[in-house]
Amino acid sequence: MERKDFPKIGEQMYCETLENGLRVFVIPKPEFQKSYAFFATNYGGMNMRFELDGQWQDTPAGVAHYLEHKMFDTREGNALQNLAANGASPNAFTSSAITGYYFESTEKFEENLRILLSFVSLPWFTQESVDKERGIIGQEIGMIHDNPDWRVFSNLMSALYVNHPIRVSVAGTVESISHITPETLYACHKAFYDPSNMVLCVAGNVDPEAICRTAREILPQSSGTAARRDYGQAEPHTVCKALVEENMAVSTTSFQLGFKGDPVEKGPEKLHQELLGDLACEVLLGTSSPLYARLYEEGLLNDNYGYGCDTYPGCAFLCAGGESRDPRAVRDAVLAEGARLVREGIDARLWERLKKASYGSHVRGLNSFENICVGQAQAWFAGYDRFEFPSVFAALDKSDAEDLIARWVREERTALSVIRPKEDLA
Repeated sequence: MERKDFPKIGEQMYCETLENGLRVFVIPKPEFQKSYAFFATNYGGMNMRFELDGQWQDTPAGVAHYLEHKMFDTREGNALQNLAANGASPNAFTSSAITGYYFESTEKFEENLRILLSFVSLPWFTQESVDKERGIIGQEIGMIHDNPDWRVFSNLMSALYVNHPIRVSVAGTVESISHITPETLYACHKAFYDPSNMVLCVAGNVDPEAICRTAREILPQSSGTAARRDYGQAEPHTVCKALVEENMAVSTTSFQLGFKGDPVEKGPEKLHQELLGDLACEVLLGTSSPLYARLYEEGLLNDNYGYGCDTYPGCAFLCAGGESRDPRAVRDAVLAEGARLVREGIDARLWERLKKASYGSHVRGLNSFENICVGQAQAWFAGYDRFEFPSVFAALDKSDAEDLIARWVREERTALSVIRPKEDLA
């Protein structure tokens, strides 16, 4: 295995690409009792159209999430229960871009790893089990549909984007999942759960060579053909809708404000954009920014507030949201502050302070095995290594953030999603 050392952050990582194309990363942590394994596929809710065996397939919204639920079923029972009975803490998630299965354990790690690799690589679906799951996921969809936090963000995505499937809910709808069959799930597993489209990340008191041996024993010996993906027609720079408002049974008005960015596909440039986007958010929208302090003092924002930069294949955006008595005033203030920062420049002392704080946050994140493994998997799919962030941070300049704000924080790239109390018809 190849060993990579990252002396600036005191980390080392072992890497190997197996004969079947699977990329394996192991981060040894011999001083810890526990170990963590994350097995992920470069496949998420946005991958609804793809080419398999020379034929283009259009799948319903929600298939990736549905498949995640069903992968725990095996001919012998349920892998989730088997892992839990073996002393592991297992779970899984599906995002717009990836699906990941993981566990943490302090004993029987190799045995648990064998279970993880086996059930994720060997699908087993029946019509009866697929039909039963439809009702369970339908209830889950109903619950999130009634959640105002989910609705306000989902509405923002459909307002920001015209064509990109990021605008579609990862869980799908009750109607869309009604079209999912065992054949649909098998086709998507074949297309995206190929070892060459997956990554295994392990952190803990483990032997890197033993991890690779186990993967070679359990997983297919060869890889198939990578599925081609289609994210729809080219996305315009402008938003689909500038404003989306909805009334729900809530006590306080909430909002999500988004700014449509220019995506970078893969490679070190993507890491640069992610770190720069986070810093631009801190400067413009962060809780340490002058704008937040002013809006908080004016009663337009409160402690229920969050912000960030998100990047996916084919899309990137800044967003911020929370509770406000006047979301439109917040939007106008952010646009005005963005124009001021471009005109006058970012305060140099604020920039250095926020840059150091952001760097420190990334270093502290290395204390979490989950952050390390999930972050490295996402990084690999995006074309870079998670531990490369120190050198990229060092090269970031406030002029880069000023340029990003100038390009992204513009009225035609801005969308506002608002959820108001039902009695508020203003």
